Amino acid sequence: MDIEFIEAKFNEIFKELEKEVMEVLTDQRLDKKQTNLRMKPLTSTKQILGNAIESIRMVQKVTEEESRRG
Repeated sequence: MDIEFIEAKFNEIFKELEKEVMEVLTDQRLDKKQTNLRMKPLTSTKQILGNAIESIRMVQKVTEEESRRG
């Protein structure tokens, strides 16, 4: 598994999410409630992706440890 490639792709996605966040935050047409409603899915997506990359790293670490032992 090419963890560096996967992390690079995740970083690309994170950058796109950050752009979307900045667009929402700088949109003067939105009131606080609308801003919060638009931010929730972006925040959740970022957290889900962060958890996924952390899980992938753990699997990679366990796999490497097992291959050293065995």
